[in-house]
Amino acid sequence: MAIVGALESGLKGNHDTLFTKSILDGISSIIFTSSLGIGVIFSAVTVFIYQGAITLGAGILSGVLSTTVITNMSAIGGLLIVGLGFNMLGVTKIKVANLLPAIFLPILFQIFI
Repeated sequence: MAIVGALESGLKGNHDTLFTKSILDGISSIIFTSSLGIGVIFSAVTVFIYQGAITLGAGILSGVLSTTVITNMSAIGGLLIVGLGFNMLGVTKIKVANLLPAIFLPILFQIFI
């Protein structure tokens, strides 16, 4: 959700996925802080840096990419989130992290086709 949300935020200006992820992160950080201590709070700096970098990079690319490519990237990201949902429900065991580079396939198709 972090990568897909940051891409959607930078490319389309749609922040809904990032807001949902921040709520989930906030709840889990409260739970983790109670058992692991104050160091959990410092992980927010790392999350801010990498999500911010992805959002800024996507914002720069949004002027270059066509709306078709942006729509296709969002569709692939949505499928990855569905795969995460299936994993959480225990329906399947999809290795979603291995599929993350698929988000950038529409860019390659735009360049070479």
